[in-house]
Amino acid sequence: MGLDKTKLFVREATGLVKNLSLLDAVSINISDMSAGAALATIGFTTILLPTMAGVNLVYGSLIGFVLVVPQLVVYTMMARRVPRTGGDYVWTSRSLGGFAGNLLAFIGYTLGNLPFAALIALSAVIAIGSAGVALGYNGLLGLALPGNIPGADTTSQFIVAAALLAVLFAINVIRPKIAYRLISLFTVVGIISILLAIGTLLAAGQQGVATFINSLGVSGLTYQSVAGSYTGPNFDFSATLVFVPFFALFSYPWVNAGPAVGSELKGKSAVRWNVPISALIVMLLVTGGFATMYYVGGFAFTNGALANSTLVEGYSFNFWTLAMGVTSPVVAWIIGIGWILWFVNILAYLIVVEARYLMAQAFDRFLPARVAYVNRYGSPVVAHAIDFVIILAIIAGAAYFYGTFVSLYGTIVGPMIYFAFVGVSAAVYALRHERGSARAVLALAGVLSALAFLFLVYEFLAYPGVWGGNPLAYGYLVGAAVAGVVIYVLSKTYHSKRGIDISLSFKEIPPE
Repeated sequence: MGLDKTKLFVREATGLVKNLSLLDAVSINISDMSAGAALATIGFTTILLPTMAGVNLVYGSLIGFVLVVPQLVVYTMMARRVPRTGGDYVWTSRSLGGFAGNLLAFIGYTLGNLPFAALIALSAVIAIGSAGVALGYNGLLGLALPGNIPGADTTSQFIVAAALLAVLFAINVIRPKIAYRLISLFTVVGIISILLAIGTLLAAGQQGVATFINSLGVSGLTYQSVAGSYTGPNFDFSATLVFVPFFALFSYPWVNAGPAVGSELKGKSAVRWNVPISALIVMLLVTGGFATMYYVGGFAFTNGALANSTLVEGYSFNFWTLAMGVTSPVVAWIIGIGWILWFVNILAYLIVVEARYLMAQAFDRFLPARVAYVNRYGSPVVAHAIDFVIILAIIAGAAYFYGTFVSLYGTIVGPMIYFAFVGVSAAVYALRHERGSARAVLALAGVLSALAFLFLVYEFLAYPGVWGGNPLAYGYLVGAAVAGVVIYVLSKTYHSKRGIDISLSFKEIPPE
């Protein structure tokens, strides 16, 4: 006989609507995996490396993808078994217990991933400025430069980021269905823009790249001088491995968006296939983008340019600006718009999914019941309001006090730790509930996934100068951990006085 779910959970249904197709599910996962952002922010990350010698972005992308294959198996199998709002939080808290599950999810995603939303909001502003400068609008240079570089207009960056954030939150509160459709539309446009940029570079060839670099008119900086500045092999495993966390930061592990909206997916295909399809598409886009830069510009030039502070900071050198620089103004405009929409799309997905995690934890009574409130449009409005305030504060902290979005990289340690325990929880689930080959596959995938993410955590912590190890990032994670412990203790005490043992919630799968 089951437990009385009317007392365990805030209500008998989430109030969310099943209206997401396979396209919507794949789109939200692709936006989660941030292919366009990875291709854009590459330069601001590579200039932090002590050297680019032997760093091969194509091989790094492939290594990063191979590392998360066990995770793809975990999410594909578990999403079919527990299709609920909150996705991995639900099965982690049921496998590892309410305290551990809630604390890990709180640090790893509910609060721990909000800095990434702030990072993307600032990156969106920089994309607007960089695209404008690439198109000849030099007045936008203040938006294009990270805050730690002279000439950056941090106040305008904050205002634009806040305005963009406010518009997207308003859409989610008033018309959540439109928010999902916009994500699908922006994803399709974003994919087309990457393919267009790749085609543009292939058509221009090495001569087109050389002409563009030489036309910048920077004293002593030519295509040949940049290519000649690189001395090193085309591939060094150790050097490339150091850079693999970049792909973990932006792309390959982030397949949790589709499962996180599990209660809103309609049809078995949306549940079963959103993770593998989206992961494969993003791997091809990211790897293809960097492979094109190497093929067209040459390995020595590309690595030399990505290590050149003049090109990266003064001209926002990356995949997008290179493609815009070798083509006509009209095509450059189209590519630039696609570039900006990638960041808007990532921010749009984050707003949707972050609120689902808050709502799921409130549904289990870890957070106050009011956080689980859904308005008449089917939107978790209180959860959205909480996210908006926190993200805005983090944007201000990064823009004004640390000067660059890269300062937020260090917070990704939280989600990486969380993903490691998601793997552990999948292995525990397999041993408790599965039989036969499914048991072996899920348990093995869970263990391998946990080991992969522990390795990534080590890499992030071992190179703090590259991966944003600073008081803002680590302090935020410590604060989230302390808050999680305090909230759980207070919630358990509060509800026990009213005859409700919240630990029992985590013995049951929540309702849809």
